[in-house]
Amino acid sequence: MAVQIKHLLKQYDLRHTSCRADTLKAFLGSPFALSNADIEQAVGKEYDRVTVYRTLKTFLEKGVIHKVLDDSSTLKYALCAHTCNEASHNHEHVHFKCEACGNTTCLENVQIPALKLPQGYQVHETNLLIQGQCPNCR
Repeated sequence: MAVQIKHLLKQYDLRHTSCRADTLKAFLGSPFALSNADIEQAVGKEYDRVTVYRTLKTFLEKGVIHKVLDDSSTLKYALCAHTCNEASHNHEHVHFKCEACGNTTCLENVQIPALKLPQGYQVHETNLLIQGQCPNCR
């Protein structure tokens, strides 16, 4: 995993810091989206909240992670599966939230259907959340 972390940081032209490495380790070890609190718990008390927040902000700006919206008021994050960068984030996929365990997963192979909006509307981002039970909870 250390090699994968070094590769990701190099790919996105990010300096290697222990907080960045530990945060990436948390994402790489999780099959579902993580909240800020999940990440803080995963990296331990070694880093303060501001450091974790800045790390997430940098990862978002560089295209390492993307925001995952679900029906809770808590913002979650997931690793970008495709090569994203500062200029282009490609996340037109479905998110699935399990009503039993509460985990939210990116379904990369399920695309959001094309929508035709009325004239004058401009789309910047589309989110589709499906709720039900994941395979582990069924």
